[in-house]
Amino acid sequence: MKITAVVLAGGPKDAVAKLQPDAPNKAFVKIGGKALVTRTLEALRAAPSVGRIVVVAPTEMYASPALAAADLRRPAGTHIRESLHNGLKELPCDEPVLISASDLPVLSVACIEEFVAGARDAQADLAYAILERTIHEDRFPDVPHTWARLREGTYCGGGFITLRPRVYPSLARFIERLGAARKNPMRLASLFGLGVLVKFALRRLSVADAEAQASRVLHACVRAVVSTFPEMAVNVDRPSDVVLAERLVKTQALPSA
Repeated sequence: MKITAVVLAGGPKDAVAKLQPDAPNKAFVKIGGKALVTRTLEALRAAPSVGRIVVVAPTEMYASPALAAADLRRPAGTHIRESLHNGLKELPCDEPVLISASDLPVLSVACIEEFVAGARDAQADLAYAILERTIHEDRFPDVPHTWARLREGTYCGGGFITLRPRVYPSLARFIERLGAARKNPMRLASLFGLGVLVKFALRRLSVADAEAQASRVLHACVRAVVSTFPEMAVNVDRPSDVVLAERLVKTQALPSA
């Protein structure tokens, strides 16, 4: 069965979006002549494991060619929890949904397929993508990230999760704090309790520890899916990332020797 994908293309007109006056948020900023959200949608559309695609975006952008690859459009909310709620609306409560960021300029079909397969194998209520630092820096050494050192290695988060919609109410109560802390590993660890914070500070926290505590907090089965495709974690958060993304897109488009 193909998975439904929900692409979150809402958000404020941040510093990235201000680089292009006609962009309501960074999802509509053009990289290599094509909006970030378009690049994400087209990669998802080409992935064999993905079926219907729902995009959550400002209503004034519904008719934009940037969203042409989506099947359904849902209104973006003021906060991410509202956007996620709108994206999940009317979807079967127990079937996993692929939730994607919209600012993934070099996302590949192979990356999508690997994550979806891994999430299915995990049979979790919520599965989230993580990437080990050496894999990322081997291919994208100039792309900065916020890294968390765990017992097995040093990781960052990726642009995907899968979620069974029935888990949304538990996640909604937590999601804004998660978003605020995502660039600060110590603050993020503190959200899951003192035990996790101490283990993280002492570099004794394992992936299994993090999964177990997240499962307890959300009252659901939570699992990490380790990606081997570094494009999973290449996004555009700062104006300086736009220059990097332009270069990466151009390099990706060049024919191989």
